[in-house]
Amino acid sequence: MSTDLYKENILDHFRHPRNYGDLPGANAQARESNILCGDVIEMKLKIDRGRIENIMFRGQGCAISQASASMLTGFSKGKTLDEITRLQRKEIIDLIGTDPGQARIECALLGLRVLKQAILAYQGKHISDGPEGE
Repeated sequence: MSTDLYKENILDHFRHPRNYGDLPGANAQARESNILCGDVIEMKLKIDRGRIENIMFRGQGCAISQASASMLTGFSKGKTLDEITRLQRKEIIDLIGTDPGQARIECALLGLRVLKQAILAYQGKHISDGPEGE
């Protein structure tokens, strides 16, 4: 896929985010912001028998942070909690289709950090400095 197609995919998810909105009955959630650029993402999940049954997000910020969260929510549906907590930087870059570069990688990884925080909170654990592999 060309770089232009990757950019179009990111812009499409930014303009028309998937899985955006509230999730009544969620049993896991987390919210975080990237203080460097002002991105904010909140995710709510319905977890059943160790799998993400449904996931929604809300947020504001740059195209990369919001598109990455949109793509990640679609990818995560039906996955086990273990599959998601093992995700690392490389998988997010593969998911969005391009390396956003050092200056924007935190934007791309914000959704993953929020998602892992929600899972850890659901499991009664805490995250300290960010998900492993970031």
